[in-house]
Amino acid sequence: MGSFDLNNVSQQYFDVLKEIGNIGAGNATTALAQMLGQKVDMKVPQVKLLNFQEVGAIMGGEEQIMAGIYLLVEGDITGSIMFLLQEEAAHIFVNQLMGVGSGGKTEGGFDEMELSALKEIGNIITGAYLNSLSMLTNMTIYPSIPDLSIDMAGAILSVPAIEFGEVGDKMLLIQTQFTDEKEIDGFFILVPDLESYDKIMASLGIQI
Repeated sequence: MGSFDLNNVSQQYFDVLKEIGNIGAGNATTALAQMLGQKVDMKVPQVKLLNFQEVGAIMGGEEQIMAGIYLLVEGDITGSIMFLLQEEAAHIFVNQLMGVGSGGKTEGGFDEMELSALKEIGNIITGAYLNSLSMLTNMTIYPSIPDLSIDMAGAILSVPAIEFGEVGDKMLLIQTQFTDEKEIDGFFILVPDLESYDKIMASLGIQI
């Protein structure tokens, strides 16, 4: 069992987590721009350690409808990663990818083609994020096939909340604002298991 405890992180450790968040989000933005075929800017990501209720509040409340792309992480480290968008933001990205732009819908359910596009967007973004982590740590990291969920934030967050319960009662949340015509908030939640936290830090030369 690793010695890591999310409730007692040193400032140096947190700075490293922030740096991983910054680089990962930057690469994800580049991948998103290439995928959509247009320029996408990104504000400096906010990296926070928050408890379950605080994460839900940042996303607009636990009843806010979100699109959540969840996948398992395998290889030298194990765990999971989740990328979440509010429903309206998910529609905006899907409309851009499908070439309908602002002419597409911005609320309501997603049809099969839209769900497929959303899953692909999530796959590209999380893949770019994990590639950054892999390059930084010199580790081999494989993502699983993504699982997509459209539900209230509270329901979607219950999955990583259970996993985070093993490493403390706080979640590592990376909030990224993408901008083109409109600001869009994207949220990453990275959940390495205990031993993987230790491995990540050891690979970067940091003692916990």
